[in-house]
Amino acid sequence: MEKQTAVIIPARYGSSRLEGKPLLKAGGKYIIEWVWEKASKCKNIDRVIIATDDERILNACKSFGAEVEITSAEHKSGSDRIAEVAKRHPEISYIINVQGDEPLIEPANIELVRKGVVEDSNADISTLVREITDKEEVNNPNLVKCIFDINNYAMYFSRSKIPYERNEGKSKFYGHLGIYGYKKESLFKMTSLPQTSYEMSESLEQLRALQNGMKIKIAIVDNVPVGIDTIEDFNKFKSMIEA
Repeated sequence: MEKQTAVIIPARYGSSRLEGKPLLKAGGKYIIEWVWEKASKCKNIDRVIIATDDERILNACKSFGAEVEITSAEHKSGSDRIAEVAKRHPEISYIINVQGDEPLIEPANIELVRKGVVEDSNADISTLVREITDKEEVNNPNLVKCIFDINNYAMYFSRSKIPYERNEGKSKFYGHLGIYGYKKESLFKMTSLPQTSYEMSESLEQLRALQNGMKIKIAIVDNVPVGIDTIEDFNKFKSMIEA
């Protein structure tokens, strides 16, 4: 059977901080359309599927020619939503979960995540980090930090500053970017496992994978994707596009 690699973009209408976010328009395009276009530029991706729980998003995505599927509205996370879609497609072996609210994501970043999970036989999951140089960011619990071993496999993710600096200036700090690649079996395994103690403590789903012995491959990038969480974020993005 063909082993396809798919980008699946979860797009939910009912965001608590910015309802209807995927359907906001900037530069004549929906936010979700910007993300879909970026993913569609990746040369080594076989298909791009948008996974949504809402008919309005479904119809908008069809209007610009995207492959789109309706999923349950009961999912607690984006990974549960993409797992539902992946189960319908036995031809898909590798899944890249691209956030639907990052319209400026670099196709090269998506490719790095693809490479991490497709080319590394030991990796269950792959993801990206960037070096943090701003001290305020290091201490910001909204920016998840990651430490990884000498082979670039994640050791832990935390909202706290890790590692702790007993000896100042000896460590670099890395912030996690919320994009994941999965081997299909790994995605199904992770979403079927019960929540773990670290996951519940930090509200970080990837800790469920780590606590169950799954391996997450890390690649380091030097750009920061622009995520849209609030109306202020959207207005900044809109101003940037229209300028």
